[in-house]
Amino acid sequence: MEAEIIAAHSLLVKVFLGFLLLGLFIPVMTAKNPFSFRKASFIYTMIFQAIATMVAFAGIVAVYAGHLGWSTTTIIMSVVWVALMFIEIKKYKLIKLANLQDTSIHKLLKGVFLKISLVEILLVAAMVVLMILKAKGVIVI
Repeated sequence: MEAEIIAAHSLLVKVFLGFLLLGLFIPVMTAKNPFSFRKASFIYTMIFQAIATMVAFAGIVAVYAGHLGWSTTTIIMSVVWVALMFIEIKKYKLIKLANLQDTSIHKLLKGVFLKISLVEILLVAAMVVLMILKAKGVIVI
C-alpha cells in the first residue's frame, strides 16, 4: 500500500510540474489584453493551489499510512510547499491590485509572472532531484 501512495504522490508532483510549465505561456497568450491576463492569473492561481494541496495531502497520507515519519526531506518538502503557496498568493495579489491599464505596468507584471513561475519550477524540480538522489542512496538525509 505504501508504494501505491508514494506512486500517487509522485504522479501528482509530475502533473504539478507540467502545470507549472504550461503556466509560462499565460503572459504570452494574454499579451494584448491586460484584463484577460488578470483573469488567467486568477484561474492559474486557483488551479495551482488545488494541485499543490493534492500533492501535500498525498504526501501526508504517505507519511502516516506508510509510517514514514517526519524525516528531514519530509520537513523540507513541507517548507517548500508553504513557500510555493506564499509566493503564488503574493504574485496573484500583486497582479490583482495593479493598474493594468498602464502598459508599462502590464509589461512589468508579465515579466514578474514569468520570473516567479521559474522560481516555483526550480523549487519543485529541486525537490524532485533531492528525492531521486535520496531514493538511489546518493545522499542520506
